[in-house]
Amino acid sequence: MSNYDWETMTQTKISAKDVAELRARTSAGMMDCKKALEEAGGDMSRAAELLRSKGIAKAEKRAGRSTSQGLVVGRLNADASQGAILELTSETDFVARTEEFGAVANALLEQLSDAAPMSLAEFLAQPAAGATGETVADVVKQTSGKTGELVAIKDAVKYAPGATGTVGLYLHHNQQVGVLIELVSGTEEAARSETVGALARELALHVASANPLAVRAEDIPAEVIERERRIAEEQAAESGKPEAVRGKIVEGKVKKFIAEQVLVDQGWVKDDKKPIHSLIADAAKAAGTTVSVVRFVRRQVGES
Repeated sequence: MSNYDWETMTQTKISAKDVAELRARTSAGMMDCKKALEEAGGDMSRAAELLRSKGIAKAEKRAGRSTSQGLVVGRLNADASQGAILELTSETDFVARTEEFGAVANALLEQLSDAAPMSLAEFLAQPAAGATGETVADVVKQTSGKTGELVAIKDAVKYAPGATGTVGLYLHHNQQVGVLIELVSGTEEAARSETVGALARELALHVASANPLAVRAEDIPAEVIERERRIAEEQAAESGKPEAVRGKIVEGKVKKFIAEQVLVDQGWVKDDKKPIHSLIADAAKAAGTTVSVVRFVRRQVGES
């Protein structure tokens, strides 16, 4: 630490812990992180934006990384009209890979699959299956006591869209990534068809790989779009380009960001020249009715 001016950092209310956190989120250098935090008045998100606008920060996906370990488990019912996914976390991979931990994760998944869709808080408050006077939260606490590590359900989601809905599931072989996706068709016959079922599976695999932010552009939170616009404006201002063309540059960057983050506009991971909306259109034509994506959830161990 003697190589850095920690006294100055303290005077400007920027702690070494803040610098370390920003560095972990962005992979930028320590002094770059310090300067960004000073310029942002200590605002972590704003400092990350400043680093990105200057081209210093690495891929934003690092922002959600943590030291958490665990498993992602999921299942569909026989006709893919319902599905569930659950992430159970631990402190070390050693615990996550034990037979007991896996058994707890699958028992919780079975209970989630048999229940009606509900929030995570509601699921934790449910009476545990096969237990007397215990809740799901109690089971998780008991698992923590047995393993000697903090164990938690990071997320628990069930989709049960009804007669015209189809649920797709993808689980990576190492149980570190899982995706649940919900589609809706124009008819019940189409929803139960192999064509739409195959599409749901293919889209779940795509989401696992491409990690989109939303199904459609209008589903991306306004604050996320505004953040990208600010970054683009700062980059355009620093580029030295004439002010008259900066607006077009900014709009182009924002448009590109949206296209890269929206599921239906992304290039299919198996053929990036074919957009996902074309893949969906082909399946709908084969099924003889409309097919669209309603929502999805993607869970990756170690990400928030």
